[in-house]
Amino acid sequence: MSNLIRKSVQAMSGYVPGEQPKDADIVKLNTNENPYLPSPDVQDILQMVDIAMLSRYPDPVCLELRKVIAELHGCAVENVFVGNGSDEVLALGIRAFVERDGSVGYFDPSYSLYPILADIEDVEKRPVALTSAFGWDLPKNYDASLFLLTNPNAPTSLKFNRSNVETFAKGFGGVVLIDEAYADFADENCMDLALDNVNVLVARTLSKSYSLAGIRLGYCVGSAELIGAMFKIKDSYNVNYLTQEVARVAVLDQDTMKANVSAIVETRRMVAEKLSEFGFEVSDSQTNFLWVKPLGIGAKPLFDRLRTKNIIVRYFGNDERTKDYLRITIGTAPEMLKFLDTVEEIVNGDF
Repeated sequence: MSNLIRKSVQAMSGYVPGEQPKDADIVKLNTNENPYLPSPDVQDILQMVDIAMLSRYPDPVCLELRKVIAELHGCAVENVFVGNGSDEVLALGIRAFVERDGSVGYFDPSYSLYPILADIEDVEKRPVALTSAFGWDLPKNYDASLFLLTNPNAPTSLKFNRSNVETFAKGFGGVVLIDEAYADFADENCMDLALDNVNVLVARTLSKSYSLAGIRLGYCVGSAELIGAMFKIKDSYNVNYLTQEVARVAVLDQDTMKANVSAIVETRRMVAEKLSEFGFEVSDSQTNFLWVKPLGIGAKPLFDRLRTKNIIVRYFGNDERTKDYLRITIGTAPEMLKFLDTVEEIVNGDF
């Protein structure tokens, strides 16, 4: 069978998503989902949907949704592209802006899908290793066709200095796609850079702050030229009708989104303080998760013991720089109190 499959596909590793357990008793803190309900307008729009519309193809350019997004960010509709999750936005970015002999840059560690997307297109990967403190320092004369810059970064939860991002973007010879999946949980963002620089795109998702991971909706904002290139190569009807309708009403309801974000940020602060009291090293999170180094007990033993208590967090044990850390999604206050009580039992030897 090997002669039927592209050599590059045979050689690559596939993306491994976070575990999705079905047991309702599990406290699921491993995939950075939002634990709160989305806008109540989502329920209303689903009840109002005319099922006759499902026999028709959806709007191929998501015009009504793009109008709402454009208004939110103070730009023109021509500056907005909507995709089947921000993962599609990232994939189309590589297809649109990287020649076959070009290259894709990204920080390491960062979103583990980036190298997979480059391998799918069989283009060169040019990762930039972060420092021991997970900061960045680009090599002299570094270049790439496209740079995927997650800010705030995952899995480290840290925000890169905005002025450094702006300086980098302005001086970079290729396209810079700033992946802002967690921007609503941070104290600043880079959206304006996409509107002020012809080579910058900023991508967002409704999976995190809008509590809508299940509908798969992402978008990006940038110059009309870059956005137009992505429209040329997208699938014909890449975002389904129901997703467009749900996303539209959710984006319009900024109050619910901000209230949910505020609750997560407050819980994040409480959990970080408590873990620090346990003697853990906790990064200054700007996301809906914490990046934690469990000093004393170690990341893997804590991960394993939490799992026996039906609490799942994320462990990245296949990399020397991340194997001592756990990524802990911020759930509801009751979920996080159960998590903290269990961690305290483990740390005190009462497990």
